[in-house]
Amino acid sequence: MSQQDFTTVFSINQTPEEVFNAINNVRGWWTENIKGRSQKLNDEFEVRFGDVHYSGQKLIEVIPGKKIVWLVTDSQLNFLKDKSEWTGTRISFDIFQKDRETQVRFTHLGLVPKIECFSDCSNAWTYYLQDSLKALIISGKGKPEPKRTSR
Repeated sequence: MSQQDFTTVFSINQTPEEVFNAINNVRGWWTENIKGRSQKLNDEFEVRFGDVHYSGQKLIEVIPGKKIVWLVTDSQLNFLKDKSEWTGTRISFDIFQKDRETQVRFTHLGLVPKIECFSDCSNAWTYYLQDSLKALIISGKGKPEPKRTSR
């Protein structure tokens, strides 16, 4: 892991298992616009944020209560010059106990300051993790991108 990769850490009073289950509930904290499965090794899912962001993920590492890693298999970020900037990057959630709390270390490997998406994408990740995922873990209700109907 490079120091350049976008990383954020937060602590919470719930168990590692509760945190793990919430992360795997992508529809509950990131976007309701999801197709596929996001719970087990080799599961694949797609997310959409209107016409602005599409990405496909594959779960390539799953250790219950400890770690989840997604490989971005495809991406179309229409607000960037290089619309496939996320393709081939990895999204990692490390879950561990520290001082009677559960900590989550999120790292988007490949989301680095030198790429065009860094500022917008790191700000979006911060919101979805610090506000939406935390809310889902604590209260059972996150703040995902709402479901959009097809035109």
